[in-house]
Parts: sequence; C-alpha cells; structure tokens
Amino acid sequence: MEDKLIIKGVEFKSRLWVGTGKYKDFEETKRAVEASGTDVVTVAVRRVNIVDRKSENLLDYIDPKKYKILPNTAGCYTVEEALRYARLAREAGISDLIKLEVIGDEKTLFPDVCGLLKATETLAKEGFIVLPYTNDDPIVAKRLVDAGAAAVMPLGAPIGSGLGIRNPYNIKIILETVDVPVIVDAGVGTASDATVAMELGCDAVLINTGIAGAKDPVAMAEAMKHAVIAGRLAYKAGRIPKKLYATASSPIEGML
Repeated sequence: MEDKLIIKGVEFKSRLWVGTGKYKDFEETKRAVEASGTDVVTVAVRRVNIVDRKSENLLDYIDPKKYKILPNTAGCYTVEEALRYARLAREAGISDLIKLEVIGDEKTLFPDVCGLLKATETLAKEGFIVLPYTNDDPIVAKRLVDAGAAAVMPLGAPIGSGLGIRNPYNIKIILETVDVPVIVDAGVGTASDATVAMELGCDAVLINTGIAGAKDPVAMAEAMKHAVIAGRLAYKAGRIPKKLYATASSPIEGML
C-alpha cells in the first residue's frame, strides 16, 4: 500500500497498464482488463470511439469511474495530428493525461523524435500531463523531460513485436538519467518480459498486444498482473550479485 506510483499528483494503484486495441470485441476487452487488475486503460483516440456517446462506445464496457482512461495519439504521424487528438480527448472531458505518440515510420512504428519533442513541449505548456512513447535512447529521454514530459515511455522492442526487452542496458541508463517515472511501452510478449522490465527498476509496464494477441487474452492478462507484482517485489528486495563460480548456500565454517 505504501509503494505508490504518483505522476504529477495523479496516484496509480497498479503498475500494469493495459491497452484496448486488437481484442475481438469490447466484451473480451472488459474481461481482460478486469483480470489484469489494472486501474489504467489506454485508448487510441483516433481509432476507438470514446467521444461520441450516442453510438457503441468502449466506455460502455470500461467504467471511467473505476479506471483511469489514458487517451493516446496512436496512428498519428505528424505533430499537428497528435496535438489535435490530444486536445479532442481533453475537450471531451476524458483526461488531462495523454500518452503521446508521433510515429515516424510505418514499417517499424519507431517514434519521430523531433516531432515528439515539439509536441511534448506544446502540450506540456497547455497543461497536459504528457507521457511520451519514445525509443530507448537516454539522451532523447532527458530531452523529453526538459520539454515537460511527466514520465517517459521507452519501447522495450518494436510495437507488437513481442520480442521483450531487447536492450536492458539502455533502459537502465534511462532510469539513471531522468528523474521522472519510466514506463516500458511496447515489445512485451509474455509474463517474463514484464518481470524483466520491473526488475530493472521501471515504474510500470504498458501492455496491449502481448495480452490481446495471446491465445487466451484473459489468462494472459492475469499472468501479466502477477509478473509485474513479482518483478517489482524482486527489484525492491535486491537481487544477489552475479558470480562466475559457485558459492555454498550453507556455511561451511566450523564443520568437521
């Protein structure tokens, strides 16, 4: 209960955040979100209806009173697009939180760093709590914080790849470089990947495809919940040093 994640005064109960894309229907989305134990649900403003309450709406299945809705600008390839959809979500009364994406390439879905920095600065000045999706570059992470980012969300691997944490050393350097929460976003494929991210010291993990694309999304959501909890506990407990040779687990001093 004392291990709280707080970003710009907003308190989060869960360190597992869940995306809502790629499920077969809203009902499966609802069941997976419930199984994950999360209190943060991300929604692509450009792709999923959360604004028009007159037609079928994700928010009919995901209760905004129970979950923090984190709008994101997924699918935006220009600064102007990203700003537009961020503002649209806030004007609809969704949230001041925004997961900011400015994509630079259709094949890799890597971020457009220059555009991301510009959009972060603009939205931060407008009072948004900006959480930018970025690559695993410590220098870029620092620049984003300087531009007003409330947290940074480096990729573990390309979006939807399921490759896991490809460069844990860069993630570690980011953790040492910035003084805001670090949330791994993209690339997590299974529970052990989530545990690795948390054991590195990350503050949270955002997962979409790793859950939605599983054979049993609801079961995988529950697995991810336990993985994040285990990884966080292991990080706080402090692992033993790695050694090349064996060390006896039972004391041998004084033995005949």
